[in-house]
Amino acid sequence: MLDPVLRRWIDPPLDRAGAFLARGPLPANGYSLLGLGVGLAAVPLLAAGRYDLALAAILLNRLVDGLDGAVARHRGPTRFGGYLDIMCDMVFYAAVPVGFALARPENAVWAALVLASFVCTASSFMGRAMLAAQRGEPDDGARGKKSFFHSAGLVEGSETIAAFVLFCLFPGHFPWLAGVFSLLCFWTAGARIVEAYKSQENQKLS
Repeated sequence: MLDPVLRRWIDPPLDRAGAFLARGPLPANGYSLLGLGVGLAAVPLLAAGRYDLALAAILLNRLVDGLDGAVARHRGPTRFGGYLDIMCDMVFYAAVPVGFALARPENAVWAALVLASFVCTASSFMGRAMLAAQRGEPDDGARGKKSFFHSAGLVEGSETIAAFVLFCLFPGHFPWLAGVFSLLCFWTAGARIVEAYKSQENQKLS
């Protein structure tokens, strides 16, 4: 939901950084993997109760993740690069709740609920992209130039990171925060299914 607004703010500085880094030895895919490594470091930090350092790792992951696309735009994007980028994102998103489950046993059920909601949102996101590719639907570009169709939703990348930040700032309230966030994710998945159906019906009428 917030991704299109935030892209207008962060894309210009990221593009300038990407232009500079594209002259270096590390390819865009290298930044995707580097970002994933940084993000996965949050899991043992969360398990150890170092929520401050885990939060730093989460935010640094998002910064590096933004750089891979910027570098790719200057070096030349590839379909595999887009695939690797979204795979690294999904692995990172799934790993963070595991860290909270390891931190406190009472978090386990709620972390599992978050993971289940992620499966639903990821499935609705990738499934909608598949349908768009089959129908030849263009991406609107509101979330920046992407390698495939990005469907809108109540919970997208920005909202997920905001939830992770709240989890780290208020770890004692993780069950409540995780429950609310999971409901929003389930809502997002359901809304995407409805949007995909309406898109199909509109295509039949056109």
